[in-house]
Amino acid sequence: MTQASTEVKKSSTGHTAGAFVMKCGGSTLAALPASFFEDLRDLQAEGIAPVIVHGGGPAISDNLAKLGIETEFVGGLRKTTEAVLDVVEMVLAGSINKQIVRLIQGTGARAIGLSGVDGGLIQAKPVSNSAEVGHVGDVTQVESSIIEGIVNLGYMPVIAPIGVDAAGQRYNINADTAAGAVASHLGVDRMIVVTDVPGIMKNVDGVKKVLPSVTVQEIEDMIQSGEIYGGMIPKVRAAIQCIQGKVKEVVIVDGSEPKILSRVLEGEVIGTRIVRM
Repeated sequence: MTQASTEVKKSSTGHTAGAFVMKCGGSTLAALPASFFEDLRDLQAEGIAPVIVHGGGPAISDNLAKLGIETEFVGGLRKTTEAVLDVVEMVLAGSINKQIVRLIQGTGARAIGLSGVDGGLIQAKPVSNSAEVGHVGDVTQVESSIIEGIVNLGYMPVIAPIGVDAAGQRYNINADTAAGAVASHLGVDRMIVVTDVPGIMKNVDGVKKVLPSVTVQEIEDMIQSGEIYGGMIPKVRAAIQCIQGKVKEVVIVDGSEPKILSRVLEGEVIGTRIVRM
C-alpha cells in the first residue's frame, strides 16, 4: 500500500492542521472490530493524522492482582507507589501499547508506540494531593514537535500516558488528562473519545435518547439530578477533563459504529458533543 504524505504543520492560528487526537481505554480498543482500525488506516492514507492516547486501567488492576500488589483508588485516581508504578509502566507502555500498534499495523497502516517518558514527550509534576495518591502526575508540558515529527515520517503515534520530570521521576497520568494536554499542545480543537456507549443518554418521554450536544454545565446539572448516573459519570467527567487549552469540544462515540471516526470528521451528527460554554 502506498502511504500518502501526511504532514502536520502549525497554521497561522497556532492549530495543527490535518490532525486529531483520539482517546480510548485499552480494553475498549482491544474489543473493537477490525473495521475500526481499517478506518484509521484510511484516514492516514488520506493525509489525516490520528494521534492516539490510550489508557489501560482494567489490565493494570489484573496484573497487580496477579503479582499480589494491593491497589486502591482515592478520588478516582489510582494510589501509585513505586511498586504500582512499575506495573503501570509495564502494562501501559508495554503490552497494551504494543497490542494497539499491532492492531493498526495489521491493516497495512504504520504506527509507532511510545510513552510520555520517551524524549520527555509528556513532562509532569506531582498532583496537589500527591501525599495521598503517590506518583500521580499533572501535565506541565507536551513536546508536540516529537508527535509532529513522527506524523511527518508517515507514522501514527500511539501514546501511553506515563509522564516524567526533570529529575527522571515517572508519573502515572490519567489517560483523559494526558489526551486533553496532548490535544491542547498540538493545537487541535476537537478530541474524539471512543467508548462502548453511543453517547450521553437522557430519558425523553420514557425513551432513552442520545443527546447530540451538551455543555459542561448541563452535564453537571444532569449528574446532580441523577439523569447521568453509575458508570456514565466517570466517562463524562473524563471527557470534561479533555476540554482544556485550545480544545473546544469533545465528541463521545461508540467505537463499534461503522467508520465512526471518518463520520465524525466529516461533520455527521453522531454521538454526543460536549462543548465548552
